[in-house]
Amino acid sequence: MKLRRLELIVTLALGLLVAPLAAEAQQLARIPRIGVLFPVESSPGDPNLAAFRQALRELGHVEEQTVAIEYRYGHGKTERFTDLIAELVRLKVDILVVGSTQAARAAKKATQTIPIVFVGAVDPVGVGLVTSFARPGGHITGLSFAYEEGFGGKWVELLKETAPKVTRVAVLRRGADPASAWYWPDMQKAARVLGVALQPLTVREPDQLVSVFAAMTKEGARAVIVDPSPFFSTHHVRVVDLAARHRLPAMFHNRRFVEVGGLMSYGVRLPDLWRRAATYADKILKGARPADLPVEQPTKFELVINLKTAKALGLTIPQTLRLRVDQVIE
Repeated sequence: MKLRRLELIVTLALGLLVAPLAAEAQQLARIPRIGVLFPVESSPGDPNLAAFRQALRELGHVEEQTVAIEYRYGHGKTERFTDLIAELVRLKVDILVVGSTQAARAAKKATQTIPIVFVGAVDPVGVGLVTSFARPGGHITGLSFAYEEGFGGKWVELLKETAPKVTRVAVLRRGADPASAWYWPDMQKAARVLGVALQPLTVREPDQLVSVFAAMTKEGARAVIVDPSPFFSTHHVRVVDLAARHRLPAMFHNRRFVEVGGLMSYGVRLPDLWRRAATYADKILKGARPADLPVEQPTKFELVINLKTAKALGLTIPQTLRLRVDQVIE
C-alpha cells in the first residue's frame, strides 16, 4: 500500500511539472507563422526589412512570442523564387509575404490555400495575380507597382531634363522580368516626343554587365535607364560603378542606387510598401480574407538626385528640377 501511494504521489508530482511545459509547448505551436521572401539580399539595417518589422511591432506582434517569421532571400536570382517559396510552404506558414511580380506568381502557383500578400507587383491584374484591384478574388492581394499610364516616360523626361544634350539613351533590361515589358511602351512614347533614341540591352547574368556597358557606349549611348528588376537591385553597386566608369548619367527606380553614387532615381518608397504589407498580414491573421482586401496602388513617389555625381559628370541640375527634388544627396 505504501509503495502504491508513493507511486501515486510521484505520478501526480510529475504531472504537475509536465503540465505547464506541455501547455507552453501547445501555446508556442499556436503562434502564427509568416513566411517572407525578399527578392534581393537583406541585412539587419535594410530599410524594407526594418519597416516591415517595425510595423508588425506597432500592430502588437512580437517576433517569437506572438508571431514567428521565416525569412528567405532571393539575391536577385528570380529562378530561385520557386524553391524558396516551396520551402516556406513545407514549413506550413500561415501567410506568405513576397516581394516582386515573379515571386508573387511563383507563390500563387505553389499554393491555393495559404494567403499571399505581394509587395511591389507590376500590373497584378494584367499578369493574372488578381481579378481586379477592388476585389482581388482568391487568396492573394497586396501592394502594386502598377503606376499610372505614362510613368515609364517620366524616367526619360527627367533624365533628358537633367542631361539635355543626350539624344541616345541605353535601357538596361532584365529579359524575363515583367517590369521591362510594362514600362517599355511609355518610355518609347516619351522618347519620340523628346527626340531621344532608346537602345534596349538585355542582361541575364552578372558577368554580362561589363560587356553590355561597353557595348552601349560603343554604339553611341550617352545615358542609361535601368529598369526595376530585383536582379539590378542586387547588383546595384556594380551597375552604378559601371555607369560612372563610362561617364553615363543614369536613371534608376530606387534611391538605393543614388545613395551609392548613382545620378538620380524616381519611384515609390519601397519601405512604405513593406510597412503596408505588415498591415495586410495583421488583418489576415485576424480573420480577413485576401479576396476582400483591395490591392493598393502607390500614391507617394520620390525624386532623389546625387549632386556630387552630377558635378563629376559635368551636369548642372536645372532650378526647375531642384524645386521638385524630394532629397538631394551631396
